Amino acid sequence: VVPPASASHQRPNLFFTVMGLVVLGMGLWGLITKESFAQERIGHIGTDPMLVFVFLGLTLCLLCLMGCVGSLRENSCLLRLFSGAVLILVAAQVLVAIAAYSLQDQIVPVLRSGMLTAMVRYQDDLDMRFITDEIQMNLQCCGADNYRDWEMNLYYNCSAPGVQACGVPASCCIDPLENGTVWNSQCGVGAQQLVEFSAQSVIYLGGCLGGIARWIEQNKQLIGIVGIALLGVQILTLIVTTRLLDNIQWSKAISSQRDVES
Repeated sequence: VVPPASASHQRPNLFFTVMGLVVLGMGLWGLITKESFAQERIGHIGTDPMLVFVFLGLTLCLLCLMGCVGSLRENSCLLRLFSGAVLILVAAQVLVAIAAYSLQDQIVPVLRSGMLTAMVRYQDDLDMRFITDEIQMNLQCCGADNYRDWEMNLYYNCSAPGVQACGVPASCCIDPLENGTVWNSQCGVGAQQLVEFSAQSVIYLGGCLGGIARWIEQNKQLIGIVGIALLGVQILTLIVTTRLLDNIQWSKAISSQRDVES
């Protein structure tokens, strides 16, 4: 009876392997993109937020390994640890979903505050710069509400000295690559001085909060389907693990009974 349950346990367990590798890959991609392994930055890598993704990815892979070894070796202790960890993950996701739904009116102000903070610290915090640039490039936006929000940055303020005054970061530019290959860090210089009609051919005018809201609105059905599917796979994993534990206990009880009879 045990082998079929053990074999069926590997299918949902594959989910944690894939998810762990994806999260681990995101963390390593972030570290490499930010050049966190460079000699001058390696000393501060311990405080890099991308390590959270690396740690989470490694934890999920370890969780998968625990489930695989537990099912193949019919180790009840490992399987109980595995099912306990999955149960905690399911509970955490349900709590996050409930909190997000109940606090949905506060999400936009929190996002705006976070975005503005990142813009103020853009030059002084490499992590803030990396996150801000990724958001602006991928959502094709500039600033929180619009491109003029960058005036609150000390270096992009129009009264600031230097070439960056009254400009925006290159991640706001519609075409930040010069000749299609070289990153032009000066493409946003003086953009705040342009009227909107002229600026719209150089940079994205719309803010990222609107871009995030539009992305969620356009993909809310897909987000819901993916969320339910992920939760369903984890619940299925719990059910299969519980069945496998019952089968192992039943098999051990039968073996003990036969030993006594013999």
